[in-house]
Amino acid sequence: MNTFFASAATISVCLILLWLLSLKLRDSSIVDIFWGLGFVIIGWVTFAGAGGVLSRRLLIASLTTVWGVRLSLYLAWRNLGKGEDPRYVAMRARHGDKWPLRSLFIVFVLQGALMFLVSLPIQVAQQAPTPPALGPLDALGAVLVLLGVGIESLGDLQLARFKAQPDNRGKVMDQGLWRYTRHPNYFGDFVVWWGLYVIALGTLSAWWTVVGPLLMSLLLMRVSGVTLLEKSLKRRPGYDEYIRRTSAFFPRPPRP
Repeated sequence: MNTFFASAATISVCLILLWLLSLKLRDSSIVDIFWGLGFVIIGWVTFAGAGGVLSRRLLIASLTTVWGVRLSLYLAWRNLGKGEDPRYVAMRARHGDKWPLRSLFIVFVLQGALMFLVSLPIQVAQQAPTPPALGPLDALGAVLVLLGVGIESLGDLQLARFKAQPDNRGKVMDQGLWRYTRHPNYFGDFVVWWGLYVIALGTLSAWWTVVGPLLMSLLLMRVSGVTLLEKSLKRRPGYDEYIRRTSAFFPRPPRP
């Protein structure tokens, strides 16, 4: 319980400070950049306080760092200097003068609660005393995490290169991984968090932390991921046809 409290307290302090910075910048969307780093912080705070197997603690914290740092660096590169994300601009306009205080709860406290719940596998597995050495599920989980990071990294790179070509402005990206899924970056995140759960599952005492990857899957497929993003993309010429032939999430060959 002390480790859970330390993780919750640390992430709460970080998000309050980030909220204060957002008030100064008038940009609530900086919380998106922090999303990946928040899990890294939780991973290493747990590593420092947990009493589980050292090799497993180090594996989990390191894998979380690879995923979280890559994601935050990418979002910082993509978003910084471009103003507040339109989603937050709309919320700011809807709430008016009450937004500064309400954003603390609607955005920052909510993000902290989601981080804590999604990260349950990496918190609980680091505290498990058994098995005493890394095993097959640790290896399988690590492979899945690295595969997921590779998928989302390649998808982001392909999209960035596509957008960098002036001739592609206003066109639909349907090349590379984007031929097989409309959201390879979100699918990569999905694979990462189920990989981390596989490691947790191997400890036998952390099976119940399945709430973490289930919640992340819900966010990616039904809440802040695919569903929210495609509300704006559907207005793009050719996107309806892209939807018809391309899987929304799980990769598969495109329909003819």
